[in-house]
Amino acid sequence: MTVQPLIEYFKNYLPLNDEEISLLTSRVTQRQIKRRQMILQEGFVCKHYTFVEKGCFKMYGIDEKGTEHNLRFAAENDWIADLGSFYSEKPSKLFIEAIEPSVILQIEKKDLLFLFVNVHKFDRNFRVIVEEKFIELQNRLLQNFSSNAHQRYLDFLEQYPDLSLRLPNTQIASYLGITPEFLSKIRGEKLTK
Repeated sequence: MTVQPLIEYFKNYLPLNDEEISLLTSRVTQRQIKRRQMILQEGFVCKHYTFVEKGCFKMYGIDEKGTEHNLRFAAENDWIADLGSFYSEKPSKLFIEAIEPSVILQIEKKDLLFLFVNVHKFDRNFRVIVEEKFIELQNRLLQNFSSNAHQRYLDFLEQYPDLSLRLPNTQIASYLGITPEFLSKIRGEKLTK
């Protein structure tokens, strides 16, 4: 198993030395995930912080009518987890599902806490990662109640520039809170401009 993509990722924050890389490697599990395979289901506790080495995931909830609502996507070099469930150890209300065949690196809570206590770089790095995700969430909430669908689509393209070509309209529309048909109309208008 190689954790090289994760080591490269941490170079964006506080780079790791050889001893820290060794500690990380001993506490990470690599998994191959099939398309449509769940790594978290509603009603189960989120036990891992997941780094996407290859592939793409969606995190979503399902409302009382059975409609899926995508909260976020994670592709290469991104993290995904239900942080509320992970830290509280309470059952999740969310699903995390592979949109494509994927390779992931996972860290269990006990291992992550060990790294936080014993290597302060990890504590700092993960704090910055969580802060960035919180800012993304704040911006998304603001967009949802203050932007029209056209602007939300443009914001999606800015946040996930590569995913617009990888994801089906249904997934993007669910994220934007619109119908796939309306998304097709928006995309068509964008092309004609």
